[in-house]
Amino acid sequence: MPKITVDGTDYDTETLSVNGKAQLASLQFLEVQMQKLKNEIAVYQTARAGYAAALQNELAKIEAK
Repeated sequence: MPKITVDGTDYDTETLSVNGKAQLASLQFLEVQMQKLKNEIAVYQTARAGYAAALQNELAKIEAK
């Protein structure tokens, strides 16, 4: 029996109505999509930090002249 916890209460998903199961599936899908976006943002933040460091290095070369 798969269970979900909502507001601290466990529910048996097998007892959900068809509409309830559809809502749960939509929620689960969104959770996966949101995690993918968070992972993508982490990649972008890492790239941004690398580009910022490279730019600082180039700016330091100009100041050294």
